Amino acid sequence: MKYLPLRLLAFCLTFSLTAPASAQTLPDAKIQAIEEMLTQKMAKDQIPGLSIAIVMEGQVVWSKGYGLADLENQVPATPSTTYRTASIGKPITATAVMHLVEQGAIDLDAPIQQYCPRFPEKRWSITTRHLLSHTSGIRHYGGPRNEQELFNTKHYDSVGEALEIFENDPLLFEPGTAHQYSTFGYNLLGCVIEGASGTDFMSYLRQHIFEPAAMTATRDDDPAAIISNRAAGYLMTGEGTLENARQVDMSSKLPAGGFITTAPDLGRFAAAVMNHTLLSRATLEQMLTPYRLANGEVVDNGLGWGLFPDETWYGEQEAFHGGITPQVSGMLYLLPGRQFAVAIMMNLEGVSGRTGLAADIAKIALDLGS
Repeated sequence: MKYLPLRLLAFCLTFSLTAPASAQTLPDAKIQAIEEMLTQKMAKDQIPGLSIAIVMEGQVVWSKGYGLADLENQVPATPSTTYRTASIGKPITATAVMHLVEQGAIDLDAPIQQYCPRFPEKRWSITTRHLLSHTSGIRHYGGPRNEQELFNTKHYDSVGEALEIFENDPLLFEPGTAHQYSTFGYNLLGCVIEGASGTDFMSYLRQHIFEPAAMTATRDDDPAAIISNRAAGYLMTGEGTLENARQVDMSSKLPAGGFITTAPDLGRFAAAVMNHTLLSRATLEQMLTPYRLANGEVVDNGLGWGLFPDETWYGEQEAFHGGITPQVSGMLYLLPGRQFAVAIMMNLEGVSGRTGLAADIAKIALDLGS
């Protein structure tokens, strides 16, 4: 298949969810403008399927699916279509960490061996704060095992077992002195959560994140499990041909993004974060404060969220996290001051411009810049 015909986009524009009549809603004219933007994006980037959810005033007010969740079987994308989170899972894990901080079970500045004793001590001490802010010095992908790590097919039975991928590697720099995005650093946070809570990683998230936020479709992305409404995943070759994406086992990076979810579930997570169902206002403010390195430099991360440290957008602070991995691309974008969020999930890997797309949707929904 060279491209996704526009007729396939028209094939499945019909599946949507809206809020009750008494709740905040999106006017039809705004929905139409957003839909035009999405269909143009899908046609331009040849995206097979996309699901979106919009949060206003603390609740999901609109969600819809476009295109096909499965090209081979002509299955429409809907609000119930499940996609792997990729790195959008990082703020979910960070929220679980900060929940334990609020309970007094984690000291952000204690050595992580206090909670994860299996992780070897390094030349310098690593703290949970370093892991959350991507300043730990733990590497990201790369090196001689890059292909194997990106396209892992080994199944790990626990987050502790998956540490074997990187636990014996040296640090890239002294923690707190530089910023290096690290999926493996977030893997280590899973071990920290288990040690601090005394329970396994997924059980803790189900009890303290998924259930309070009403994330009923969110779970670990187990390739062997039968998961309802799971989207097929695709890639675009250099020749402009859509192909089935490579199959990977996300247990190698479960805390860093190995969940499967829906756009409405991500919207409910964002709402629960912003309305302080999961964390206090003070804790959220801490997470949304740009991290400052030892030399005073401010980086574009807080604790679990991407930020724009030196600017506001139409007077609003933006917080976000994207995700790209085999089979999917996604974005979770928040304007906490407006209690607004948009979650966009796509079953094509490598889609660019996702933050800008989410911001443009916010402009329409909130009448910004008009």
